[in-house]
Amino acid sequence: MPYLGESAALLTSLCWSLNSVCFTVAGRRVGSAAVNLGRLLMAWGTLLLVHLVIYGSLFPMQAGGARLGWLALSGFIGFALGDAVLFEAFVLIGARLAMLLMTLSPIFSALLAWLFLGQNLSLPKLLAMAVTLGGIAWVVWGGGEHEEHPHLWRGILLGIGGALGQSIGLVCSKFGLAGDFPPISANLIRVTAGVVALLLYFGFRGQIRSTLGALRDGRATAFIGLGAATGPVLGVVLSLIAIAKAPMGVAATLMSLSPVILLPVSHFVFKEKVGGHAILGTLLALGGAAALFFL
Repeated sequence: MPYLGESAALLTSLCWSLNSVCFTVAGRRVGSAAVNLGRLLMAWGTLLLVHLVIYGSLFPMQAGGARLGWLALSGFIGFALGDAVLFEAFVLIGARLAMLLMTLSPIFSALLAWLFLGQNLSLPKLLAMAVTLGGIAWVVWGGGEHEEHPHLWRGILLGIGGALGQSIGLVCSKFGLAGDFPPISANLIRVTAGVVALLLYFGFRGQIRSTLGALRDGRATAFIGLGAATGPVLGVVLSLIAIAKAPMGVAATLMSLSPVILLPVSHFVFKEKVGGHAILGTLLALGGAAALFFL
C-alpha cells in the first residue's frame, strides 16, 4: 500500500491528540505517576487479549533474544522514562506547551536515524520538515493566552526529556521491528517492559498501593482508560507501522502534528478563540506535512 507508513503516522498524531487531553485532565486529578502506571496496566491487559485472539498466544515468545532486548529497551525508555517526564510536564505547564516541546522529537529522531540507521534525508524533505515544525510551533505558542507557570523551566526540561525519550524509543523499536516483525507483538513487548519497570520502581519505593489507589477516582480512571486505548494500544501500534514503513524523520514529523489537530478541538469543544495567526500556522504545518508525501 503506497504511503502506508505516512498514513499510519498521521493516524498516530490523531490518537496522541486525544490521549494528551485525557492524560492532562486525569493527571491534574490524581497525579502523573498514577496516570502512567494505570494506563500501561490497562494497555497491557488489552494487548494480551488482542495478541491471544490474533496470534493464538498471550506473548510472542518466538521473538528471539536480540529482538526482545531492543523492544524491551524501547519500552523502558519510551514508556517508563520518556512518558513519565512528559506526563509531569502536562501537569506543570499544560498540554499545549508540553506538546510544543514534543515537536523536538523529529529533530532528535532524524539525528539518531542518521547516526545509527544510516538514513539520509534530501534537502527538500528537510525543508518540508522545517516548515511543518515551524507551523506547529507557531500554532501552539499562539494558540491561547500565555499563562505564567510557577514551574515553567522544570516543565520545559521535562518536556524536552519526553521528546528525547520518544525518539530514542523509536530508534530502538526500528531495530526490534527488523524482518517485518508484527507491530502488535512488538508493542506488547514494549508495554510489558514498561509495566515491569514501573512496578519495580514503585515497589522499591513502597508506593504501588498508594499509586493504584488514586485510580478510585472514577472520572480520572475513565480518562486514563480512553487515553490508554488511543495511546499505548492503537497509537503506538500505528507509530510502529509508521517507523517500519517510512523514513524515521518523515514519520516522526507527521506524528508531531498533534498540536495542530488539537486546535479545532480547542475551538469547537472548549470554545477557545482561534486567531488568524493560529489558522495560518495550521495551514503552514499541514502544507509542510503534505509536501513530505511527494518530495
